[in-house]
Amino acid sequence: MPYLFTSESVSEGHPDKVADQISDALLDHFLAFDPNAKVACETLVTTGQVILAGEVRSKTYIDVQNVARQVINKIGYTREAYGFSGDSCGVISLIHGQSPDIHRAVKRSHNEQQGAGDQGIMFGYATRETENRMPLALDLSHRILQELAQLRRERAAIPYLRPDAKAQVTVAYSDTDEPLYIDTIVVSTQHDDFDADEKMLRRIKTDLKSILMPRVIKKLPAKAQSLFTDRTTYYINPTGKFVIGGPHGDSGLTGRKIIVDTYGGKGSHGGGAFSGKDPSKVDRSASYAARHIAKNLVAAGLADQVLVQLSYAIGVAEPTSVYVNTFGSAKVKASDGEIARKVQALFDLRPAAIADRLRLHQPIYSETAAYGHMGKKPRVVTKIFESPHIGKIEREVTLFTWEKLDYVERIKKIFGLR
Repeated sequence: MPYLFTSESVSEGHPDKVADQISDALLDHFLAFDPNAKVACETLVTTGQVILAGEVRSKTYIDVQNVARQVINKIGYTREAYGFSGDSCGVISLIHGQSPDIHRAVKRSHNEQQGAGDQGIMFGYATRETENRMPLALDLSHRILQELAQLRRERAAIPYLRPDAKAQVTVAYSDTDEPLYIDTIVVSTQHDDFDADEKMLRRIKTDLKSILMPRVIKKLPAKAQSLFTDRTTYYINPTGKFVIGGPHGDSGLTGRKIIVDTYGGKGSHGGGAFSGKDPSKVDRSASYAARHIAKNLVAAGLADQVLVQLSYAIGVAEPTSVYVNTFGSAKVKASDGEIARKVQALFDLRPAAIADRLRLHQPIYSETAAYGHMGKKPRVVTKIFESPHIGKIEREVTLFTWEKLDYVERIKKIFGLR
């Protein structure tokens, strides 16, 4: 019997994502000037206000208020009509030093023996149903909102768009987990108040179906394009008017969109958020490592889908467990337990080794804070950072290193795959 599965995404202008982007921008600025900085930054945004909190141990100084304002303006909150603007909002910093008790847990005389920054469980997932080994429903949800943001910045075809938006995609699957068709698409976008309500809503529905969706579908692989049929139902701004949005319409907090950040409900999640945390926090670094493992296993042809779980004890370098689940889709004559043991032998999963292998001490995190931490293409970019005391620096960094398929050949050799 075919079944339905749904995932959602939110735009960069969603209040929770505004908070995530500010937290990760602060982290990037600390790491740019001090790669060994220990950072755990939280952000609260609401009408006209930003509150920064958390713990930092660093030898550099950052103008955190200015960084927050730059992020808000870049997202697009630049008008008083939005009830939230980077140029006029208040920014309160309550950031203080890192607890010495936590510092003792991660500090070691030999860096490779650095302990985990906390206990916890972390998951990584990959599937062959898309080219980037991400679940289809989430991948499409991200793509819809990224295209919507591009249309908002162009201001030509759809000139009334505002920054806050959400998308949700429901995919129909066969009993063998093959995508059959796109069942339902929901898009809710903030907008200017530009006409009478009924006429305004009618235009928004028409524009998003006739302008946004064709642009999204055109960029998809042929196989994914074929899943859009006459059976696909669209709900555009189903509640009607959506003028008040962003932090003015709803408060936002760092770490409230962890399912959007990962796999859209496919696989599992350990509960720990990512944004604002340096790589000594295994909530972040081990989740990236688990994704790296899962993606390389699927790309090597070991299984159609893979879930990897890692767990850690605070202050202890080695993981307390490594778990692999292939959901019965493995192409090798080995149990999931045997696969897990070989994975643990192949990948060094101590926190310091993960950070070195994936180059996580780079200022690479702002780009992760909207439209998902997983599934994006690795690329090299040059980023510019400025400090009131140190001045301006350029850093060449590699983004999304955990998405590299650099272990495929080693996995094939170990498991006898061709």
